Amino acid sequence: MKILITDYDFPDIELERTLFRHAGVELVTAQCRSEDEVIAASAGCDGLLVQYAPVNARVFAARPEIRIVSRYGAGFDTVNTADAARHGVWVANSPDYGVGEVATHALAMTLSLLRHIAFYDRDIKAGIWHYTSAGKMRRVGDMTLGIVGLGRIGKRMAHLARNSFRRVIACDPYIIDGDFPPYVERVTLQDLFSQADAVSLHVPLNEETRDMIDAPLLSRMKAGGVLVNTSRGAVVDIDALLDALDARGLDGAALDVLPVEPPDIDARIVRHPRVLLTPHAAFYSEVAGEELRRKAAQNLIDWKRNGRPTYVVVQGEKQSA
Repeated sequence: MKILITDYDFPDIELERTLFRHAGVELVTAQCRSEDEVIAASAGCDGLLVQYAPVNARVFAARPEIRIVSRYGAGFDTVNTADAARHGVWVANSPDYGVGEVATHALAMTLSLLRHIAFYDRDIKAGIWHYTSAGKMRRVGDMTLGIVGLGRIGKRMAHLARNSFRRVIACDPYIIDGDFPPYVERVTLQDLFSQADAVSLHVPLNEETRDMIDAPLLSRMKAGGVLVNTSRGAVVDIDALLDALDARGLDGAALDVLPVEPPDIDARIVRHPRVLLTPHAAFYSEVAGEELRRKAAQNLIDWKRNGRPTYVVVQGEKQSA
């Protein structure tokens, strides 16, 4: 079996090399940014281990020998799953590697906005020292937190936040009532944006969620509300968000993910004074980073040994040798 790591931004891939070597898997690596580069680098490969490189019908048609794709991450929007299914290719991911890290990061960003932590820091460094410098502040214990997407991370976020906020409400049309924790109230998406003082996004990126957070939805938010996104950048219409901030309909936004990463240093989103940014780091701790890589690689090894990866996204038709 031969595997291509299409791209990676880790300091090294010794962990993967060791796992594949012990499993009798040949490994080749690249830093692909386009479909053409994936096609060129994957000649003779049975499987792909993907971080950000695009993998779709063009790749599968050009390389019919590819039988499985595993992605570093819970999301799999860089892999066209419909194309994979049509070509009989397995797709796997790493859905549960950094649940605590992302939920903690989202809560930290939410509280930083509501308590004006980053804004105070900015003002102090500009020579301003006063507790009102960042604007009026309400008591968090009087506020409502809205969570969009109540999967693993959304549930963990609700659990962590329930003692800080007066109410926790959530919208997830794919979760049955019995899977909502008793301390989370189910509401529609429109009611969530109307009622919540802080909204935290925990949804995958797909055709249903792309630009889901748009101007009409943002206009429903209370004056002084905040938006936090640790899911996928393209879930939010960034121009609509910035317009809402400029109109002071929103007090702040905290984003760990953006539609284009990294952003241009002069981009409006980077320069905005009411935006808090982190570099797609919500998933990260040393333990979570290792778990992510181990599980993504293990999908390929398990498929080789057992004919099936551990974390199946698309059940393929092509079998291991």
